[in-house]
Amino acid sequence: METTQLLSPSGSTPVPGNGNGSSVSSNKKVSINTAALVTAMVNCDSRVSDLLFSPGRPPQVELDGQLVPIKVSGLPHLMPEHTAGIASDLMALNQQAPETLKREGSCDLSYSLAAKCRFRVNIFQQRGSYAIVMRVIPHSIPTFEELGLPPHLRDICGLKNGVVLVTGPTGSGKSSTLAAMIDRINEERADHIVTIEDPIEFLHMHKKGTVHQRELHSDTPSFHLALRAALRQAPKVILVGEMRDKETIEVALTAAETGHLVLSTLHTIDAAKTVERVIGVFPLSDQQAIRKRLAASFRYFISQRLIPKRGGKGRVAAVEILKSTMRTREYIERGEGEGRALIDAIKDGDQEGMQHFDGEIERLIRTGVVDMETGLAYATNAGNLRLALADFDPTELPR
Repeated sequence: METTQLLSPSGSTPVPGNGNGSSVSSNKKVSINTAALVTAMVNCDSRVSDLLFSPGRPPQVELDGQLVPIKVSGLPHLMPEHTAGIASDLMALNQQAPETLKREGSCDLSYSLAAKCRFRVNIFQQRGSYAIVMRVIPHSIPTFEELGLPPHLRDICGLKNGVVLVTGPTGSGKSSTLAAMIDRINEERADHIVTIEDPIEFLHMHKKGTVHQRELHSDTPSFHLALRAALRQAPKVILVGEMRDKETIEVALTAAETGHLVLSTLHTIDAAKTVERVIGVFPLSDQQAIRKRLAASFRYFISQRLIPKRGGKGRVAAVEILKSTMRTREYIERGEGEGRALIDAIKDGDQEGMQHFDGEIERLIRTGVVDMETGLAYATNAGNLRLALADFDPTELPR
């Protein structure tokens, strides 16, 4: 793609120091029109999920998990002064970001293109220069149907208390899933909803419910302090952007135990690892008590993986669901062991709305949504999945 009118005359563009007392600035006579460049990159394809600016490379977009360079007339690749200027433009309306970048070497912020979309931005130092990653957040909040989520997950929106965690690696769609849940609750229930995010991503308007969104650093210094304060703000539903530390998890459990529905995320690969991560942040002496509290409070653990579709056109979500039942609560409280594996409970719980990754990936392969080798690459146990597909002939699928 060829973009035009993205370069303009400019003097130096200072940005915060790199931690060594120096600063990066542009002495070139040309700077980049950041808003125009970002707009052109987003407009190049409706499937763009991320924008990447790195010195020595042209501007790049991520399409279906692959980086694609964007050609800019007169700019074969970005220089350190270009990424410094873009960083400065993105931080222009965020007073705290430059100081955070100088102090910590990276910063998170949000950026908006009027009537187009918003972005979750991370600016970071690398090899004495700045690089930038911008995650695209559409203005419209996705629905369950648009995300391809299992229909019975709508039951979550009727829960009155407990903990619901959406987990998966970065870029697996956790924020979109949570946004869809909050939006449905907002449409159906006259409840007070408080979100605590870093940064605010999807913007929720007041509907039947009333939504207050707090951003880390600008509205509150930490997740756990905002979560503790939320207990005095009379919400029925609380969204916590991420369960990052022991204090946040402990207050989230307290909130669930006192009649709140708490939604949050974790960077774990499946339901069993989610339980291990939550328990593992606590000292050994506290872990049994936390197991009991978690077993009593959890309602759903939902894990997601985005898998490239057959033919390279888009990605599809494979979703693993662990639901609170007498059996799964017992396994969490007592810990996994001989005859007590959560994955077995998930496999046996399909009538109760549970499903496991490899079963979903097998379904996607058999229906031709995902090709076999791609599906196996994303499987939890590729060997067992290959055995399950021993009778499958990919040549019989329609082309």
